[in-house]
Amino acid sequence: MKAVVTGGGGFLGSAIVRQLRARGDEVVAVQRGAYPALDALGAKSIRADLADLSALLSAFQGADVVFHVAAKAGVWGRYEDYHAANVTGTENVIEACRQCRVPRLVFTSTPSVVFNGRDEDGITESAPYPRRYIAHYPKTKAVAEQLVLRANSPALNTVALRPHLIWGPGDPHLVPRILDRARSGRLRLVRAAGKRVDSTFIENAAAAHLLAASAPSAACAGKAYFISNGEPLAMLDLVTRILRAANLQPIIPTVPAPIAYATGCTMELMHTLLGLRAEPLLTRFVARQLSCSHWYDISAARRDLGYQPLISIDEGMVLLARSLAGRTQGTTQEAA
Repeated sequence: MKAVVTGGGGFLGSAIVRQLRARGDEVVAVQRGAYPALDALGAKSIRADLADLSALLSAFQGADVVFHVAAKAGVWGRYEDYHAANVTGTENVIEACRQCRVPRLVFTSTPSVVFNGRDEDGITESAPYPRRYIAHYPKTKAVAEQLVLRANSPALNTVALRPHLIWGPGDPHLVPRILDRARSGRLRLVRAAGKRVDSTFIENAAAAHLLAASAPSAACAGKAYFISNGEPLAMLDLVTRILRAANLQPIIPTVPAPIAYATGCTMELMHTLLGLRAEPLLTRFVARQLSCSHWYDISAARRDLGYQPLISIDEGMVLLARSLAGRTQGTTQEAA
């Protein structure tokens, strides 16, 4: 089939492109930057912004499915920027799908759209959207997810996937942040005994998207699905494993949840008053996230999409360690 991937140069987007090309599909990747790796995979790369509807109309011509992965992530920044990328951009993607008569749209969402600041212990997709958000990213992604699901129709089948904490070789977000803070002595976790967290190995997250594109529309159209490895761990355990994969000592200080939240409030206030655009070391949203359980019932994805995690956390950590070792060796050789 012919597939379009927005955000094809990103961590998840490039994994989706890689899996599509591995099975012989024609792929058009849409992103703002240039990514030679996409060309090497045999994908057609188009540089465009989601605000440019005409560019999307050109890219979507003849597509059998659009994977809308592109988004503005993070926990700090102007609301206008998040809204433009995540809401207006999604509106344009939906409109382009309609005008180009694309039959299926798979949207990359996040479990954060239903996070209400309390523990999520094995929750299902029936969990409601909260009335209030304390960060722009989950708020705008929730709006975008609802736009996608409401756009479902006989002409355009839509599905939203909510993968949690994606990691693995090539991760430019979670793993580097943990390693950088550990090496600089700034790594801290919130004291959260008994709290467990789901995560998703990158290849599993990408595979779920391909399954959503081919699953019977009667089963999944107009629905959202949690995606994870189905192996919830204590956050301390997950971070420890990542540190060990990088051959770093797993010494991780912890702080009480109330102190973490108060620190996040203070840092946000100081950054706002001083007009600092850099992300604070801690925010209210991150403090809340680190103090709560986040694991999900993925039986709906197993049932409707045929989703089954292919790579376990243990197997993924072996692959991550190999990747990190290779990257370190390459850096050492370059320095020499």
